[in-house]
Amino acid sequence: MLAAILGTYGASVYWREGLSLSHYDAKAHLVVARRILDSIAPSWEQIGAVWLPLPHVLNALPVQIDWMYRTGASAIAISIASFAITVACISAIVRASNGTRTGAILAAALFALNPNVLYLQSTPMTEPLLFALSSLVVLYLTQWAMADDLKIRKAVGWTIVLACLTRYEAWPIVGVAMALAAIVKWRRGPQQARIAQTHSHGLDVAREIAKLAMYPALTVLFFMGMSYASTGAWFVTGGFYVPDPTLQGQLGAVWEAIRSGVVSLAGSTLTDAAEMCAALLLLFAVTRQKWSVMVMPIALLASIALPIYAFHSGHPFRIRYEVPLILGAAACVGTAVSMLRLAAPLAALPLLFFVVQEAPPFNRASPVILEAQLDRANGLARRAVTECLQRDYDGTTIMASMGSLAHYMQELSNAGFDLDDFLHEGSGPIWQQAYYYEPSPFVGWVMVEEAAEGGDILAQQHRAWPGYLAAYDRACEGGNVVLYKRKID
Repeated sequence: MLAAILGTYGASVYWREGLSLSHYDAKAHLVVARRILDSIAPSWEQIGAVWLPLPHVLNALPVQIDWMYRTGASAIAISIASFAITVACISAIVRASNGTRTGAILAAALFALNPNVLYLQSTPMTEPLLFALSSLVVLYLTQWAMADDLKIRKAVGWTIVLACLTRYEAWPIVGVAMALAAIVKWRRGPQQARIAQTHSHGLDVAREIAKLAMYPALTVLFFMGMSYASTGAWFVTGGFYVPDPTLQGQLGAVWEAIRSGVVSLAGSTLTDAAEMCAALLLLFAVTRQKWSVMVMPIALLASIALPIYAFHSGHPFRIRYEVPLILGAAACVGTAVSMLRLAAPLAALPLLFFVVQEAPPFNRASPVILEAQLDRANGLARRAVTECLQRDYDGTTIMASMGSLAHYMQELSNAGFDLDDFLHEGSGPIWQQAYYYEPSPFVGWVMVEEAAEGGDILAQQHRAWPGYLAAYDRACEGGNVVLYKRKID
């Protein structure tokens, strides 16, 4: 309840300051949800294959209401609810891992008071839903590992399915959590009077985990099939960014960049404490059988696999990719502090004080808020393009790449344009004809992003084939966007 109140207040703060939709991905997520029904070719294929589908499916109907779409209100409401669920789950994970009430409160506070977390839960971004579902998965598996009953409830499996359909960070979290839960369950086996043979118990645990593993395995196969049906590729790993050689192929540099990112997000105190506490939990879990369950919060740190893979593959560095690690850090610190028992408050209070000093709530200079405003200057400059389009618009279709200008399409909704006014990658054969051959038979306008990451696919096509837009005049430009208008015969 307190988290829901805090989340609602935080969302109102950033709403009043005009920051709710500052991040271009926040607008793009609304566009993907809206285009499922509002498109030249409305269909399930509009869900796409780069982002996982659950957040967009949840918002598909609400964002058909223009106000919801233009403000992102329904998606923000989901983020706030997810934030409250996460805070409840993280404290419950600590308690279920033999933690104390002090440790549970500390873990919840470390997560909930982080300014970057508070900002993300005030936007239509998909991280809050990831936090809620992944922490719920870890909680369920922790409770199963500590229970006498060997059977895993179906609710655990379906929660895993939902988590794996939200963000890719959930995939390693689910895998590690299942493995750790199985180990904890197996190690606790001899202590249960009803189990006669440890060997038999180990096989039973393995059998239950194997059954549970079918849920994420089938979910991934389902997503790959959906990806192939909509894009022709089983798994889209590139084409939506220009490779950055700064970290590409350099594992040591990637690790240092991620750690520095966490320090900038949460401060050095929490980062150092999380590293020490995770090592301590692992040590005690290995050496003391009755404390083996204390290893479970470490599963939340498995989200680090995504930024390691992304940056090592050449994805440009994004500070936002490190935010999920704050969830794991808070859970590990809260669990480790619980080991002090009656002395836990003596460590928790000063630790919380220093962490909040380094990363105060609602800090407008926090890294994610700054990253979210990188496109603000371009947004102001794009108003010239919007005014030009409004003034001369003749009702014909506008061609634009959703891979680069989805956020601008959402902005144009405030000027009266709907998504079915645009021809984009999800428009099927019409897009293919217009892109690979010549767009003038299909569209009256072409909108091109010419600068960001070397320009979008339309800019690249125009450079490779100078006559591609020969039937168009350059009408206006602003904020790296150029608007072309079809010539009048």
